[in-house]
Amino acid sequence: MRILLETDRLVLRAFTEADTDHLLALDGDPEVMRFIDGGRPTSREAILTSTLPRLLHDHPCFGTRGYWAAEERATGAFLGWFEFRPLDDHDPRVVELGYRLNRSAWGAGHATEGARALIRKGFTDLGVERVTANTMAVNTRSRRVMEKAGLSFVRTFTGDWPEAIEGSEHGDVEYELTRDEWERLRRSGATVSPSPSPAR
Repeated sequence: MRILLETDRLVLRAFTEADTDHLLALDGDPEVMRFIDGGRPTSREAILTSTLPRLLHDHPCFGTRGYWAAEERATGAFLGWFEFRPLDDHDPRVVELGYRLNRSAWGAGHATEGARALIRKGFTDLGVERVTANTMAVNTRSRRVMEKAGLSFVRTFTGDWPEAIEGSEHGDVEYELTRDEWERLRRSGATVSPSPSPAR
């Protein structure tokens, strides 16, 4: 099992096809999918033909994945996933940060902990220059995670979605953090990225 990094409470590891049922349960929760597709569950066929191929893809510029399964370090329980994906397969400088966690993991700081560790990994080891993240403007939980991870609001925009869901009339928001800004935050003593533990 390929591990990208560990934090105090999390292990981020590569997905395998054995994660199909984990993903089916995650994407089957209407609250988890509320800001993705309005709460509709994802079918097993869609997990196998669309979701898994995306999560198993290796990006040449990283030589590794752009999505990582998140497990609770103490128990090995599957919590969800994190995205840290280069927008260009052959250029590591700009990556998109994302996260999708089981409802049982909400409110405990797991999303912020994982996001900070990935940002640190990107800026120190992967050649990343800018981290960007997007969500619906009304998704206050996700926006708080972005802010706690050190990202700043950039703009509100209207996404080109195939169908509208509740809240989409308010648009989407973009946040970002550059390497220079991250370095300034570190020097000032701001808590933006705890050091990940060495992968075992």
